[in-house]
Amino acid sequence: MSNAPFMPKATAVWLVENTTLSFKQIANFCQLHELEVKGIADGDVAKGIKAYNPILAGQLTREEINACSKDHKKLLKLNKNNEEVIVSKERKKVKYTPLSKRKDRPDSVLWLAKNFSKLSDGQIAKLVGSTKGTVALIRNRSFWNFSNLVAKDPVILGLCSQLQFEKAVEKADRRIKREKKLKEKLKNSETTEEKPESSETADENK
Repeated sequence: MSNAPFMPKATAVWLVENTTLSFKQIANFCQLHELEVKGIADGDVAKGIKAYNPILAGQLTREEINACSKDHKKLLKLNKNNEEVIVSKERKKVKYTPLSKRKDRPDSVLWLAKNFSKLSDGQIAKLVGSTKGTVALIRNRSFWNFSNLVAKDPVILGLCSQLQFEKAVEKADRRIKREKKLKEKLKNSETTEEKPESSETADENK
């Protein structure tokens, strides 16, 4: 049996984007050349390849990644006991999510909606692997099982990484700032347009 993880390049993309592991550690784990991993980080290699989460796939643990991130001489060890299967068809990738994880999604949606309401429905859905419709129902408390939901952090549950979560929050902050600036711009524009009209009216009344 190969010691390489399932979908090594996609796994390398995820590790580059979501961890502080060295290129050498990632290359060794994914059985790629170190320069190839550097190319992934620079955006020259693996363009268009969707990142594959080795934690959700059961190929790595968060503890293993954290330990290796602190010691770059330590090598990642592949967990072969619990691998997820991804089925590819015409560019679309369907990821199998364990039943236990699927049950956690609504709880995570509730946690994000409560604590980070600035995140859009689409962002929350993407973070936990849910749908916009489900997020909307939970937001307005009309979800069929709402009374039994318990708000839970999606990072702790392993539905998304801390980095993905932080990026989503930063993106939401930028969106809010843009919307605020646009409102101020429109308000100033309306005020500017009103001033000449007021002057003309004043002249007519003289």
